Amino acid sequence: MNTFINIVVQGVLLGALYGLFAMGQSLVFGVMRLTNTAHGDFIVLLVFVLFALTNYAHLPLAVSLVLLLVIAFGAGYAVQYTILNRVSSRDPLPSLIVTFGLSIVIQNVLQQVFSADPRSIATGSFESQSLTLAGGITLGYLPLVTLVVTTALAFAMQWLFGRTPLGRAFRATSDDREIVQLMGVSYRRTYALAMGIAFVLIGVAAALYSMRTAVSPTDGPALLLYAFEAVIIGGMGSFWGTFVGGMALGIAQQVGFYFDPGWGIWLGHVVFLGVLVARPQGLLPKTA
Repeated sequence: MNTFINIVVQGVLLGALYGLFAMGQSLVFGVMRLTNTAHGDFIVLLVFVLFALTNYAHLPLAVSLVLLLVIAFGAGYAVQYTILNRVSSRDPLPSLIVTFGLSIVIQNVLQQVFSADPRSIATGSFESQSLTLAGGITLGYLPLVTLVVTTALAFAMQWLFGRTPLGRAFRATSDDREIVQLMGVSYRRTYALAMGIAFVLIGVAAALYSMRTAVSPTDGPALLLYAFEAVIIGGMGSFWGTFVGGMALGIAQQVGFYFDPGWGIWLGHVVFLGVLVARPQGLLPKTA
């Protein structure tokens, strides 16, 4: 029984990280219907920005984290306003091609600047500290922080979309951007704001992920896959669905790891395919 509980607990903690990976992707698709194939590479890019701030600029970690989020928002706004707005349309192919090109550029630039060596963010010994509960169940402090942060962001994003004027503008633009323009709202600025917020979410994910493990410039496609699977499992456009999708993916992987180290990632893919076949709209489709 303790083994089963431990598998579920560790799966939830891992799933919180996957849900955080996917939250920015869920926002981008929910507002702009944009399939961002560079999402994982944006996470890696912000990891290396944080690494540069802490190791090359020698800024304290707390200051670097705040500065990272500011840089992330500005970068997201600029990328959307100057590049992606030009290819935002009902046809997904142009955005797929452009973001795929951005993915290749990011990977090669990072390898040229930082080499192919994996890098991580030093946090003292915090990443290895843990709490042991009855029955031998161990909870790492960093995974617990990730769970709390992911839960808080899911609450915040659901509140933003459901209870604020900006959220109403996002939802209206998502439904019909031409009508929104007639009402005096610029869909280009709305899209840029959405991408800026998505990049802040990506920045949070990058910071927590880089504290947990070493990251290399070519890790982006794998992170994109986890984010994409969490979004599909949970349901497009639903932040709580994304949260639940990440949990389901994390628990499935932990079950696979229990039986064989090589089965973890594979079983997560199997669960994704099973949900896609049995319930293509996801577990928790788009909410108000």
